[in-house]
Amino acid sequence: MHDELCLDGNPTLNLSSFVTTWMEPEADRIIQENIGKNLIDHFQYPQTQVIQDRIINMLGRLYNAPDDADFTGTGCVGSSEAIMLALLAHKWTWKNSLEAEKKAVDKPNIIFGADAHVCWNKFAKYFDVEPRIIPMESDRFTISRDTVEELIDENTICVGTILGTTFTGEIDPIQEINELLVSIKETKGWDIPIHVDAASGGFVIPFVSPDFKWDFRLSSVKSINVSSHKYGLVYPSMGWLIFREKSDVPEDLIFYVNYLGDETPTYSLNFSSSSSLMLAQYYNFLRFGKEGYKQIMTGIMENARYLAKLLENSGKFDMLNSAEFFPVVTVKLKQPEKYTIFELSHKLRERGWILPAYTLPKNTEYIALMRVVVKENFSQEMADVLFDDIMKACEVLEGNKKEKHKPERSTDEGHFVT
Repeated sequence: MHDELCLDGNPTLNLSSFVTTWMEPEADRIIQENIGKNLIDHFQYPQTQVIQDRIINMLGRLYNAPDDADFTGTGCVGSSEAIMLALLAHKWTWKNSLEAEKKAVDKPNIIFGADAHVCWNKFAKYFDVEPRIIPMESDRFTISRDTVEELIDENTICVGTILGTTFTGEIDPIQEINELLVSIKETKGWDIPIHVDAASGGFVIPFVSPDFKWDFRLSSVKSINVSSHKYGLVYPSMGWLIFREKSDVPEDLIFYVNYLGDETPTYSLNFSSSSSLMLAQYYNFLRFGKEGYKQIMTGIMENARYLAKLLENSGKFDMLNSAEFFPVVTVKLKQPEKYTIFELSHKLRERGWILPAYTLPKNTEYIALMRVVVKENFSQEMADVLFDDIMKACEVLEGNKKEKHKPERSTDEGHFVT
């Protein structure tokens, strides 16, 4: 098994994934010591439950829950479970409200963009909710206030917004959508919540752009999810769901079990899971604190912008995202007729770099991009090496097109061969 797994890519050079690939040795030790503890078993591991509650408290305050709010939350198996739990709660709140008014509850819908993670589509299909998906346009890769307003009605259970999309690294205009929903509530009486998918941005934006309003400072934001295993700096797979108020979770969705030694409330799609990654997140919170996370995220952003500037100045790429708010760099080729972005991605794999090339969703599928996700272990020196390798790969691909009938030859510039 060890030898076979050597065929996998090098996690350090995996710039396609948002997922954390390195933690400190002390965190590794915490994980190993607690890997056998079942997170759901509060009776046998009461201090583990206390620590989970502390993390929820920290996150609620990090996301600016109002001082008078009785916020709550739960640990999840990544953001996918967190999103589904949040949307289930909003569906039940919508259903209970309409039933109280003797109205039909057979046509719920949810609004989100084509920039959303696939788990949003899964929720709609698995839980029988009509997905009203806002497509991308050639000049718009997120949702907008106007596109949301066109789709919304009294059967809308929630509007989904993204704090750092996986396609382009952009942020949905959450504050503008909040203003729309506040206006609709005042004029039509529809109290429609926002769920913020902060899987990627929830551990970045609060530290590098603290004045940017996207969280519980906006009155329509009722729930937020975040992934520990992204910029929370923890291995996969751990996520969190925070609700603005306990009342945002209908009581009839909470189950109580008493066969673990004590009556235990549970609101989850999964049941048993290891405590180790939750405790690894707590280790990071204690180890770095707010100032430490700010320093780390600031460094990540600086390295992302440094790489973006190198690529922009090369003259070979059009920049879709230059890491203005979020440490993702997305580019497309200025001259795709010479070679494709997919060929460039494949060529870089020869040096070990894992950079995804992909097309955007339906309606913009003619746009092909390459993405670089800058993480904690990607230094400025590595940015220089990556940029040099990208330039050499471009030269080789250009040479291949010009000299495709010539015999193979070696080059002393790096490890590429034409």
